[in-house]
Amino acid sequence: MTTALIVIDVQKDFCPGGALAVPGGDDVVDGINMLMAGAEAVILTQDWHPAGHSSFASSHVGKSPYDMIDMPYGQQVLWPDHCIQGSLGAQFHPALQTDRADMIIRKGYNPAIDSYSALFENDHETPTGLDGYLRTRGITDLTMVGLALDFCVNFSAVDAAKKGFRVTVREDLCRAIDLEGSLAAARAGMQVAGVTLETGNG
Repeated sequence: MTTALIVIDVQKDFCPGGALAVPGGDDVVDGINMLMAGAEAVILTQDWHPAGHSSFASSHVGKSPYDMIDMPYGQQVLWPDHCIQGSLGAQFHPALQTDRADMIIRKGYNPAIDSYSALFENDHETPTGLDGYLRTRGITDLTMVGLALDFCVNFSAVDAAKKGFRVTVREDLCRAIDLEGSLAAARAGMQVAGVTLETGNG
C-alpha cells in the first residue's frame, strides 16, 4: 500500500445552506464516495474550531467576514463562524461514506491560529501529525479531493508536495470559494510546487 486518498473538509458548513458554503460543495460527494470505494487508504480531514476562534470575523471588533488582518503567523482571512466543535455545521455531509476512513484528522482547534492544511497549521511549522502517520504506513502518493480547492485543498497539496509526497488533486471532485482571484492563484501555486492537477469524470 503506497497510495492514500485525502478527503478534505466535506462538512455541512461548507455545503449549500452552511455557514461558509462553497458553491456546489455537495456536488462532489457522490464522486468522492466512488473514489473512496477503490482507495487503498482513506483519510478524512475535519475543520474543528472552538467558539470564538481568532479566524472568525466575529472575534474582531469592526471587522467583517472576508476582511484580511495581520496575525503573528502572517495574513489571515477572517471567516464567518463555521465548523464549531460539536455543532451540526461541523459534521460531515450526511451522504459522505465516512465509514471508509482509516483516520480522521481534526484541524483548526487551536484558538490562536487557523489551520487550512491537513499537514500544518497556518504558521507552516506546527504539524497536525498526518505526515508522520502517512510515513509510518509507507504511503508515498496522495490524491486530494474536497473543499475548498483554493484554500484547504491547496494548502494541503502544496505542503504535502514540499514534504516529498507525490500529490494529485482531482479538480472535478473539489469546489472553490474563489475569493478575489484565489482560485487562479491556488492553481498556479500548486503547479509550481509540483502538484498534478487532474480532472476525471466526477
